[in-house]
This record gives sequence, C-alpha cells and structure tokens, in this order.
Amino acid sequence: MNRARVIPILLLQNGGLYKTVKFKEPKYVGDPLNAVKIFNEKQCDEIILLDILASKKNNEINYNLIQEIATECFMPLAYGGGIRNINEIEKILKLGVEKIVINSAFIQSCDFLKVAVKEFATSTIVASVDIKKNIWGKQLVYSHSDQKVPISDPVEYLKFLEENGVGEIMINDVDRDGTMMGYDIDLINKLSNSVNVPVIAAGGCRDLKDIKDVYTRTNASAIAAGSFFVFHGKHRAVLIRYPLPEEINMIKK
Repeated sequence: MNRARVIPILLLQNGGLYKTVKFKEPKYVGDPLNAVKIFNEKQCDEIILLDILASKKNNEINYNLIQEIATECFMPLAYGGGIRNINEIEKILKLGVEKIVINSAFIQSCDFLKVAVKEFATSTIVASVDIKKNIWGKQLVYSHSDQKVPISDPVEYLKFLEENGVGEIMINDVDRDGTMMGYDIDLINKLSNSVNVPVIAAGGCRDLKDIKDVYTRTNASAIAAGSFFVFHGKHRAVLIRYPLPEEINMIKK
C-alpha cells in the first residue's frame, strides 16, 4: 500500500506568508523562509508555494524570493502565481523548483497549456482548478482573477486539461478554503474519478482524520492543506506543524 502524500500549501503575498478564508481575508502568519525551515525539520513530503496576488494584480514574479525558498527547501517544491509565458516557466525551474502550478493562464489560453506541456513534460506541469458554488448552489470552475471561464463544468474542465497533457491537477474548494470544516468527499470523488491523472485535493482540512478520509474514500493521489499546517486550537494561534512520519505511514489505501 502507498503512503499518503500530504502537502502544505504556502500562500505568498508581498513577500510574506498568509492564510485566507474562502480566498478572502488574508491573515499574516509569518516569514515563508522560516516556515520552510520548520517543514524541513519535520520531514515534509513536498510543498506547494502560491503567490495569491501575482495573477490577480498582474504583479511581477518575485524570482529572488522563489530562489531563496528553493535554496532552503530540502523537499520537492512546486510554484504557482503570475506565470504567463514559457520563458517564466523556464526561469523558475532553473531556480530549483520541480513543478509549475498554473491556473489563470490555462483558463486564458489553451495554446499556452499545450506548449507548456510539450516544452517541459507532463510531470512538470500541474493545473490548479478553483471550484466554487454559485448562488444556486452549483459547483463551477471559478476564476479568482475575474476572467471569463470557457468551460465552467468542473468535470468537463478536468477532462479538457487531461486531454491536453497536464500531468497532475490540484482542485481547490473555494467554499471550504481556510474553514477547517472538512473536505467535500463527494466533490473530490466525482472529480478524481473523472480523470486518470493524479488529483490533489485541497480545501477544508481540519485534522488527520480528514486527511485519512480523503485518501481512503476517494481516488485523490494527494491531500493538500493550508490552515491545518499553520493554525492551532480554537483561537487559530499560529503554529507551523506537520504530522509525524509514523502518523502519515498509518494513512494508507
């Protein structure tokens, strides 16, 4: 049986580490370099680093910060945020990042998606998909940068990404982001069963039981979270943590 992949998502904003609730209300939780050092000590599996303003505000990519973090990071590192062209992907990979996470640019351009996969291989490109309920309660693909979404049905969009060569897909449940109310097992099941590429589930993690539920009750290949790794207790005190190796070893399909 395979060991569960448990991945912290670190959100960057203006060089600091933040955590959001439903993609809003960013709360400062510390310095990203310090967080990475702690995750190194705790033998973390891998890390996903996302700049939450780069695409929304059309900001320049902070290559210096990415390089600092990649140099300090002893585990596989994925980066996303503000990536718009092939040259930027190449530059980020040369800094020591293993995977590239792209969301908005793939919504904008199918051609960019195809070229990125062709240039850097399927295993390097991760598509990030944000999903949010509309006013009638239907879950749809959501653009945090207010772009028009050409394929709004989540299942259809995941199939489109798979058909165009994406090697891994991360699904973000916007309605559960930062709430620590547990994952939407039905949503994760529906989406992870709709494609044959690995799916990372994110949004709502509260505890190890939630992680185990996703890993044993769905076809998701990895579980990602934010608040679970940076907050502790009912008052959400900032505390960087990660499950012990023996705790993760117990989570098996």
